[in-house]
Amino acid sequence: MILASVPPASMVLGLAAALAYALPAALAGRIAASAGRAVLVIAWLLHGALLARGLLGPAPLFGFAPALSITAWLVLTVYGVESRLYPRMQARWTLSGLGAVAVLLSLVFPGTPLHVEESPWLPLHLALGIASYGLFAAALVHTWLMTRAERQMRRAAEPQSGMPLLTLERLTFRFVTAGFVLLTATLAAGLLFGEVLYGRAWRWDHKAVFSVLSWATFLVLLLGRMRFGWRGRTALRWLYAGSALLLLAYVGSRFVLEVVLGRP
Repeated sequence: MILASVPPASMVLGLAAALAYALPAALAGRIAASAGRAVLVIAWLLHGALLARGLLGPAPLFGFAPALSITAWLVLTVYGVESRLYPRMQARWTLSGLGAVAVLLSLVFPGTPLHVEESPWLPLHLALGIASYGLFAAALVHTWLMTRAERQMRRAAEPQSGMPLLTLERLTFRFVTAGFVLLTATLAAGLLFGEVLYGRAWRWDHKAVFSVLSWATFLVLLLGRMRFGWRGRTALRWLYAGSALLLLAYVGSRFVLEVVLGRP
């Protein structure tokens, strides 16, 4: 079910961004690295313009698909910065495919109107939450790179991550720590200023329960890392569990409301 019509200009931007993302993914291994990077930059710029039109226009829309689209754009931003520092990083084919899917999904399910006039602080609160999504997603990408590098080392193949394993591990937990700080700020704002932001006090709905459970999971992960030096499979299981709970908190609940139940 499409919950809101997409303006023609946004549709053109979205289709152009999805096509630009899909080209490097479809031509992986058959396109020069420099050409692939150039196309990916174009896709990233088009994607950013699409997000700006959707969120900064006179009638901003938001929902589970735009949240995923912003998360994908933030992850690609992180990758773009790191690929300049580590040119041998080989994740752009996978990330470009995910970017194309995220953009197309946001065109099919553009969300519902965001009534920002209710509170001027509401966009900031949403930005904190989505930024935490992006940081945890970046941590997951680094975890995937680390797992792939370890698998290649066990097969006596040269790792293709472009980063030493210890560097990948440090970056993973830096992203987790930063995401945890932003998630804490998001939950604290909702708990303390819910009436100002949403016109109602904090209530224990599905979104709140999953958000608090994910926060507690990440807290245990960070404490285990500091106190017991957790790493490897133990740390990954906690990271995956916390990320899954966080995904269910907003994206999952909005997906059920918007798509399954057809409610704004």
